[in-house]
Amino acid sequence: MKLAMIGFGQAGGKVLDKFLEYDQRHGSKIVRSAVAVNTAKADLMGLEHVPEENRILVGQSRVKGHGVGADNELGAEVVEEDINEIQGAIDQIPVHEVDAFLILAGLGGGTGSGGAPVLAKHLKRIYTEPVYGLGILPGGDEGGIYTLNAARSFQTFVGEVDNLLVFDNDNWRKTGESVQGGYDEINDEIVKRFGVLFGAGEVETGDTVAESVVDSSEIINTLAGGGVSTVGYARETVENDQSSGGILSKFTGGNESKAEDTANTTNRITSLVRKATLGRLTLPCEPEGAERALLVTAGPPAFLNRKGIERGRKWLEEQTGSMEVRGGDYPIPESNHVAAVVLLSGVTNVERIKDLQRVAVEAQENIEEIREESEEKLQELVGDDEDELEPLF
Repeated sequence: MKLAMIGFGQAGGKVLDKFLEYDQRHGSKIVRSAVAVNTAKADLMGLEHVPEENRILVGQSRVKGHGVGADNELGAEVVEEDINEIQGAIDQIPVHEVDAFLILAGLGGGTGSGGAPVLAKHLKRIYTEPVYGLGILPGGDEGGIYTLNAARSFQTFVGEVDNLLVFDNDNWRKTGESVQGGYDEINDEIVKRFGVLFGAGEVETGDTVAESVVDSSEIINTLAGGGVSTVGYARETVENDQSSGGILSKFTGGNESKAEDTANTTNRITSLVRKATLGRLTLPCEPEGAERALLVTAGPPAFLNRKGIERGRKWLEEQTGSMEVRGGDYPIPESNHVAAVVLLSGVTNVERIKDLQRVAVEAQENIEEIREESEEKLQELVGDDEDELEPLF
């Protein structure tokens, strides 16, 4: 799937940078064009792979390149004011060559949280291509203001995109991990999962042809119902001996060995599909009730087969209760891993979002209460008991 990616804010820009690095390393040709947008000049300068001419600094008249300080209302305002500058960069994108737009943003901060929904609304008004969001939720330990920002942005972003893919930092941070190390690893996990999903069908594999092709239309149709989506991923190392046609060295006998090889391949795929679905999803949820699903199995062609994919797809139908479950394979001849990626679209059984909203409401009430108390105390401080003093103006 060929995407025009726009990274908003610090988190969105870093994930965009990681996608470009992934693209270069794997030759997956996912990112057709990349634009980074920020209100903080330092964040844009820290990017390594986004072309300098595609790094757009907005809000200079308001915040002078220093960011919006986690104020997502201000973030939305400055993006609205400078939307033509962003559009100028997007005008350089060969839109006829892309399948969709993908807006990447951390939802807890200011620029991405506020600006990403504004851009999504703008793009949907102008283009016929789907506009997707990839929203990153902050960890629960990052503070009430970031949770409040995320809840408000999430609510707005979902309504402005054709589908919102979500990655929950709270589900991925490790105890005792440094902040920088934690975010680097999280960004790697984001790109690994979505890279395999969006890369299906885009890698040039010579004479290798998928048994059951997954292309951009399969992804678009899976996301077409809108709402919120999550992605699961599982992989297993295999002995990929390409010199012997990619078959495991121990399977060198006759028909019995081939049958055993086929059985092992099928069992491996179905096991990976279960792990991907029931393991750590990008947004924790129950698969039951998902409106649509897509299964992609990736790896050396010798370790992929139609029977395994069909079994995995049928199991997904049972788990989700949906008849709209698509599946296919993504051959990567040089890989030493077999992986399964499961996209669950239109999920509704998501306790994490309900928790996020509860904490956000508490944070909002607390902020309002503190503000009212502060105003009262300020009046007590500056006012005189007899009310004899008069202010200058």
